[in-house]
Amino acid sequence: MPEQPTQSIVRFEHATLWFEDTPALDHVSFEVRTGETRVIFGAAGSGKTTLLKAASGLVRPDSGHVFLFGQDIARLSEHDLIDLRSRVGILFQEGGLFDSLTIEENVAYPLIYQRGRKAKLAEVRPRVEESLGFVELEHTLDKFPSELSGGMRRRVGIARANVTAPPLVLYDSPTAGLDPITANTIVSLIIKERDTIRTTSIVVTHRYMNAHLLANFRYNPGSGRIEPASQNGEHADLKTTFMVLREGRLVFEGTQQEIEASKDPYVAIFVKR
Repeated sequence: MPEQPTQSIVRFEHATLWFEDTPALDHVSFEVRTGETRVIFGAAGSGKTTLLKAASGLVRPDSGHVFLFGQDIARLSEHDLIDLRSRVGILFQEGGLFDSLTIEENVAYPLIYQRGRKAKLAEVRPRVEESLGFVELEHTLDKFPSELSGGMRRRVGIARANVTAPPLVLYDSPTAGLDPITANTIVSLIIKERDTIRTTSIVVTHRYMNAHLLANFRYNPGSGRIEPASQNGEHADLKTTFMVLREGRLVFEGTQQEIEASKDPYVAIFVKR
């Protein structure tokens, strides 16, 4: 079968963004198309979170361009940008939940308040239950974030980021501070969301194992588990690209094979050989 045509979801063209006298992003250029997964590595302060904010239109570049769904965010009014941003799901660091709201209210928030993605009132509760069921936390509706473990809060964050079925989801260090078993559970859920809803994903991480799972595993709806993408010796194309940032500059962009073969000492820091 011929490949389905893809569209540009996020495109950076020499995007530069300054914080006082320091460039948070320095002439960054890349493009993410429909169905792709981007995994971003970089030391603290290298610009990873700023890149996610720029990709979602939360900040605008001082020079260069950032296109979101084909539209230059610098040319949009705040009103239009809010509508465009509603098509992006975001999992913030530590989950980013509202402490004073129940889990049900947290997950329902985008459905109620996000202009352009609002649901009819009668649809909200069923969609929240479905989204929480997807991450196996449907029993937590009436609980508050403080009553859940760190891993469970992160899973609620995934449910909230995906409850509107956005075409683009951004994950900011989704496994930071979690033990390896819980971290693998979180990445498995990201894979499940990616393959079930067909989202385009950008994932900031410090764990190479996260990137390996994203690049090499897919969700099998028949078994309800993730499994190796390689079948009968053939490797399915999951369209995963690795990126490395250093002091705001994009210093590497390529496949898993290419990053593992890189001789750059800085890039090699993030690779589990």
